[in-house]
Amino acid sequence: MAASCWAALCRGVSVALKASRALVTSQARSSAGCSIDVFSKTTPNVPSFHQCRLLHTTLARKGLEEFFDDPKNWGQENVKSGASWTCQQLRNKSNEDLHKLWYVLLKERNMLLTLEQEAKRQRLPMPSPERLDKVVDSMDALDKVVQEREDALRLLQTGQKYGRPGAWRRDLFGRIIWHKFKQWPLPWYLNKRYNRKRFFAMPYVDRFNRLRLEKYARSQARKKSLMKKKEKSLQERFPHLSEAQKSSTAGDL
Repeated sequence: MAASCWAALCRGVSVALKASRALVTSQARSSAGCSIDVFSKTTPNVPSFHQCRLLHTTLARKGLEEFFDDPKNWGQENVKSGASWTCQQLRNKSNEDLHKLWYVLLKERNMLLTLEQEAKRQRLPMPSPERLDKVVDSMDALDKVVQEREDALRLLQTGQKYGRPGAWRRDLFGRIIWHKFKQWPLPWYLNKRYNRKRFFAMPYVDRFNRLRLEKYARSQARKKSLMKKKEKSLQERFPHLSEAQKSSTAGDL
């Protein structure tokens, strides 16, 4: 008896839910194209309010797997890769193509950096580490090409070589620096902050400038001598390579 009552109660609840769902659906369909007639006496022609989505979502095609290499390359020591992009090749591309290529290289660089960090964590050699150098070289070349186009456009429009005009001046320590011009709200003879700047050096600074230049010249000479000593030691350790290099240079001449 109790089981039959419980079944009847469940059937009644399900019928009520179906009826309420059908009612809500019919009301939504009828209100999709209707107009508000609350003030029908005063405003007879009120435009209808159609349904709209308050939150816009896009389909996520790929997730965190883009930070990892292709599964086909997992476990391989050498991965085939092409050459890096050169400036000559990138100069033939449009700005839109360069913009797309920049983000492709950025994603590839993030993937390779993730692969490098994972290889360090597992204490394993990174497969084909030269790919990261190629991507970095390509991004540097792309940045150089974009800077060339910006400079050319600036020279064509304003005739200025640098994006922010300036002049070579001497600072308080006697160094030659590039001073960038700046717009001030006051003229220079009324601007106390600008007048505090010193674009000259006192005569007693010349001695320290000579010492600084002498120190720089000595450091450069020391680097050259170390480079020569290193080359000489390598030639003594590998004489056959030095002879092959000499013969190749003689053949080119």
